[in-house]
Amino acid sequence: MPFVRILYLCSVDMNNETIRLSNLSIGYRGKNDVRVVASGISAAIREGELTCLLGANGIGKSTLLRTLSAFQPKLDGQVMIEESDISQFTDKELSRIIGVVLTEKPDIRNMTVRELVAMGRSPYTGFWGTLRDDDWQTVDEAIAAVRIDSLSRRMIHTLSDGERQKVMIAKALAQQTPVIYLDEPTAFLDFPSKVEMMLLLRRLAREQRKTIFLSTHDFELALQTADTLWLMEKADGTTRLNIGTPQQLAADGSLARYVERPGITFCPQTLSVKVKNEE
Repeated sequence: MPFVRILYLCSVDMNNETIRLSNLSIGYRGKNDVRVVASGISAAIREGELTCLLGANGIGKSTLLRTLSAFQPKLDGQVMIEESDISQFTDKELSRIIGVVLTEKPDIRNMTVRELVAMGRSPYTGFWGTLRDDDWQTVDEAIAAVRIDSLSRRMIHTLSDGERQKVMIAKALAQQTPVIYLDEPTAFLDFPSKVEMMLLLRRLAREQRKTIFLSTHDFELALQTADTLWLMEKADGTTRLNIGTPQQLAADGSLARYVERPGITFCPQTLSVKVKNEE
């Protein structure tokens, strides 16, 4: 059975913990068996911070993110949100606590940016989904917070990948949840847009005191923008979760173990990757 050994290097501030995982096991239940992806996860995600989840393909990042989002049930342990177990919430209650931005591009036509952002208000509207004046004010505030006012009347299908991703983040802000999870938010973006996206998420975490947790393969960018890293790695047949600031995980060798290969080295002083040219 996979087991997660936690190396928790950050100093823990119990006052701003939003999410706490206690001996969490994640995986899949079949008709006749259970496939455990990782177990023994105990950690915290804090308000006002940008936390990035790193790890190789297939190690369990998406499974962990889906479990935290309540898209799939946990196998064992607890996921606590502001001191209440996630299993105690109804779907409607969760929609007011957790906002999720997925990797998939929305295939939407004949809808403006403002209309799509307004869909984030659905947890608060009645049966007919009618928005009141204060709902529209929240929508416009979310658009302003992401700084996409100029896109407000644009049709969704005319947007670039980066613009579309910002719209989805504005939709999550309009949902007014304390927690926002993102799955590979920079996946389809060019490099300048990746940087802009990560800086945007860090700013929103700080300014709006959001708890923002995302998975990413943008290693060096995560090192430069994240407050806290969760690094999942395989070691001696177990899955290990190393948690700390980029500087802490660089100092203890976790980042080097993750990224270094023949011809690839990691510099812990500069938090950068160097590729050897063998011409």
